[in-house]
Amino acid sequence: MESTKPVSFKQEDEISLKDLILKIQEWLKYLRRKWLTILIFGILGGSLGLTYSFIKKPDYTAELTFVLEDSKANTLGAYAGLASQFGIDLGGASGNGIFSGDNILEFLKSRLMIEKALLSPMIGQNKVESLADYYLDISGLAEAWEKDSSLKNIRYPLTENRNNFTLKQDSVLNVIYTTLLKKNLTVVKPDKKLSFISVQCISKDQHFSKLFIERLVKEAIDFYVQTKTQRSKITVDKLQEKLDSITFLLNRKTLSVAASQDMNLNPARSVAGVNIELASRDKMVLQTMYAEVMKNLELSKMAMAQETPIIQIVDTPILPLKKEKLGKLKGLIIGGFLGGFLIILWLLIRRIYSETMSQ
Repeated sequence: MESTKPVSFKQEDEISLKDLILKIQEWLKYLRRKWLTILIFGILGGSLGLTYSFIKKPDYTAELTFVLEDSKANTLGAYAGLASQFGIDLGGASGNGIFSGDNILEFLKSRLMIEKALLSPMIGQNKVESLADYYLDISGLAEAWEKDSSLKNIRYPLTENRNNFTLKQDSVLNVIYTTLLKKNLTVVKPDKKLSFISVQCISKDQHFSKLFIERLVKEAIDFYVQTKTQRSKITVDKLQEKLDSITFLLNRKTLSVAASQDMNLNPARSVAGVNIELASRDKMVLQTMYAEVMKNLELSKMAMAQETPIIQIVDTPILPLKKEKLGKLKGLIIGGFLGGFLIILWLLIRRIYSETMSQ
């Protein structure tokens, strides 16, 4: 009994495979009989694809590539690499700032940076408007909201303060931000081993694509440089203010000494030279202070220059931008294939359903 079971299973497998092959042949014969229907739907799909290729607006791709180099961090990294050969760990060699690692990718896609770029001016034909208003027009959002009285007049004038925006202005701006992230903006590192950052914007308007990524990268770079050098700048500003005060006092004291020396003094009275001596002493003290403050100011400026990152723009978008449009032949082929595939799928499903219900 045990020896006959495998044989029966094998026979059942062979029968099921044979049934499957016969069923496929039956379906193919059925589809051959429906060739005219398949052809009609294929032509219809091809026509729709061709029509779509005519009415679909082209996409314009703007790409900007830049390299960020933090000279101070790189120097420390070089020393840390050298010290590690001798078993010494300097620590702190790797930065953890906004632009370190892949943080820059998320920072460039942050709402803060995108809003700053959107609220910058867009110079169009005979008018100046914000990039946010321009995007509402070219994306079709303004037209879609035309019937909504509460949204159709939402605009972002350049003279209006961001802190004074209404709740609906904030909501619409968030919609623009979300749409840009999903459909238009791409921020990537082409090679993980390199420091190149590529920022792309794809939209229906080449002027918006180009200007938006230029403003976005500029706002991000300005924000980063300002944050990176903020402490050093405060020190430089304080030293510069102190130097200006000392310079003013030193100039006054120099004039006072010169005026005292020009006076016609009585040589018989020694007290007459006291004013000159006091003024000269104060002048010497101020000169010493001036020299020290000037030295500290120059050192602070050098430190700030070392902390300032080097950001090199490699490639910028140049008009006319690369245009991506669905070709007529491509639209015809894709539409015809989809039309034929869908009608075949529908015919087979209907055939299977009829056979199942008739059993």
